[in-house]
Formats: sequence, structure tokens, C-alpha cells
Amino acid sequence: MQHSLFAPIGVTVPNFADRIGFARLTHQAFDGVDLRPLRDRLVARIAEGTAQAGEGLDLSLIAQLLGDKEGGLAIQAEILAFHQLFRSPCAVTKPALRVLALAAAIDMGGNTPIEFLLEGSDIELMTLYVVEGVGLPDPLPDHDIAIVIASDSEECREALAVIDQAAPRWPRPLLNRPDRIASLDRDKLHRLLAGIAGLDIPATVNAAHAQLSALAQGAIRCEDITGELRFPMIARPRGSHAGVGLAKLDDATALAAYLAGRQEQEFFVARFVDYASADGLYRKYRLAMVDGKPYACHMAIADRWDIWYLNAYMAFSDEKRAEEAAFMRDFDEAFAARHRGALAEMSRRVGLDYFTIDCAENEDGELLIFEADNTAVVHNMDSPDVFPYKQPQMRKIFAAFTAMLTRQARAGEGSAT
Repeated sequence: MQHSLFAPIGVTVPNFADRIGFARLTHQAFDGVDLRPLRDRLVARIAEGTAQAGEGLDLSLIAQLLGDKEGGLAIQAEILAFHQLFRSPCAVTKPALRVLALAAAIDMGGNTPIEFLLEGSDIELMTLYVVEGVGLPDPLPDHDIAIVIASDSEECREALAVIDQAAPRWPRPLLNRPDRIASLDRDKLHRLLAGIAGLDIPATVNAAHAQLSALAQGAIRCEDITGELRFPMIARPRGSHAGVGLAKLDDATALAAYLAGRQEQEFFVARFVDYASADGLYRKYRLAMVDGKPYACHMAIADRWDIWYLNAYMAFSDEKRAEEAAFMRDFDEAFAARHRGALAEMSRRVGLDYFTIDCAENEDGELLIFEADNTAVVHNMDSPDVFPYKQPQMRKIFAAFTAMLTRQARAGEGSAT
């Protein structure tokens, strides 16, 4: 029998393991709290042989937050080999609703950070990791409603397949069905959304290193890869996240230099869209789609096309924050109204109960889609002193999310009777 450093959950305790959880630990890291003393205490409990599975999963997350992704994933793999069900902190002792989140064994950014969406609510969250070779427990843990939080990443395909096989017989309402999540992949989404009036989404296609090398050498043309591809183009390694390896390539020479510095063999490429506003600045938006309704999450303004909220330095500009505040305040009557038809049709085609959209507006005023995702972080960690308008907006999103869960759970009760 394989020996584990973590004490397994025995028959004398509940079949779930309590954890500090993703939201609390991420909050602490975001606020600058030194997580190393907590890490050291958990490591000491491992050495004593008294660490429980939930503490081990917390240690895995702490390691990742401290930059040790490989070590964190190794700890997670050991824990999930013998225990898969975890309970997150709940704001009340008698929850009004029990949610079962179905997760994959992946790094901390690979599952929907649902704890943020449920913070302060009267909803209890259980997370069940669907692990290769283990599958789903029989019977399933008690719950009122379930939601798939695994992403469209290749590392999640096995988990999604297991859930998809069980989905037709699921005993409670099941949100964000796995077959729908699979359509969010970069090279599938543009086909799904093609032809929506008022929506612009560049065709994103997979290209091998050898194929792009041939393009750089002039042996093939952009059109040989996909009809609408041209220079300048956007390239990124397949499977990369958070902008790793993302580049704008203006010509064949730039493409050759890019490939010389990359070891990956597969890439996503797409035409570049210059979405600069009249003032020369780029504006990128994140929306949350909750039960078909759009909500503003953030607006990033920068003098560069490759914007993330952090590299827009919104905290250092009163003018930028004032514009973001106005964007949120007027969202329903302005941005959402301008793109009502495109967003409604996009939501219908994607078919998920909850997902996020990273987008902009092109020079023709159309909704320019960069990405749709079910795992982007929607949080209320920003300082209320610097961003006084954000926490009310985040609470609005969280309230919509919990209301959706409650409504769907009750509808499920009605259909079961």
C-alpha cells in the first residue's frame, strides 16, 4: 500500500475535508500577507503525521501563490489520490443551499474561482475533484444544485468527459454542462459565434511550428493557414495562459524572430485588430454573463494593445478610475444597451449559465471578442479606498449568481415532484 504523508479522512469524521479555501488565501496574498509562516505550520503538521486532507489542499494552493507551481501541484496530486471532497468556509451555520462544484485536478487558475462568487452568502460550497482513474463517487455527495467549474483546458478533458457521461442521470440541476464548456476553446469559439450581427471575433486557428516557419520563409501564405489571416497577426503557444508567449507579429521577419525564441510546437494565430479609441488608448472590458444577463466586471485603459488589468495601472490614475466608475454606473443604459443583441445571441449560443467575456469595441463600434471563459477571476479584493465603486458592483454580480443558483435549485425541486 502506498504511504501518504497526509492523514486520510476516517470513518469517524465527515466524508468531506474542511479547508481555509481559495478565496481566503488569495485575499491574504493579494493584501500582502506573508503566507510562509502558515506554510511552515502546515509542513510541520505533515512531518508529525497529523495533517488532514483539507490542510494539504491549502498547502498546495499556498505553494502556488508563493510561486512554486510544480511543488503545489505535486502536493495536490498526492491529496487527490485518496480524497476528493472538500468544504469551503460558509458565512452561516445553517446554509440555505448546498452547492456541489465539480472541479478538475489542475493548477489554481484552471477551475472557476467560485468561492469569490459565494463569499458572504448563505450557501454552502462543496468541491468535488473529478480525478483520473477515480471518477465520481456513488452515491454522490448530498447537494441541492451542482455546477461544473473545470475549464476547457486540455488537462480538464478527462474530468469533463466523466461528468458528461453522468450528466443525463444527474439527480439535481447541473449548471455549466461540460459539453458547453468545451466550446470555449480558442479555436472553437470563433466558429460558434460566426455571423452574429454587431459582433467581431477573429478566426483563431491552430498552426504547427513547422507551418509557421514555412510562412516566415515565404514558402506558404497567410491564407494557406486560414482565409482571413494576414500580417499583423497575433500568436501565442497553444495551451498558454495569462499572456505567456503572446505577441503581435507585424511581418515575416518578426514571425521568424518569434519562432526562434519559442520551444513550443503548436500555436494559436489570429489576425490583429487595432481597437484603439480616438484618443489613442486601448480599452478592454471584462463582463460576467449570469443567466444570460451581462454585468460589468472591470475596464482597463492603457496605451498598449495587450492589456491586463494589472498592466493598465488603473490604481495610479484618477482619470482612468473615473472612466471605469462611469462605465460601471452607466453599463445597463450604455455599453450593454449598445451590444444587447450581440450579447444575447452570444449567450444563447455559448449556452452556459455563468461565464465571462474579455472584449473591446472595434473601430466600427462592434463588440470585439477576445475570449470567453468560465474560470476568469471575478473578485472584490480591490481597495475600497482606491476603487470605491467596485465593491458595490461586485456585490451586484455575486447577488445575481447566488440568486441564479437558488432559482435553478428550486426549479429543479419542482420538476422532480
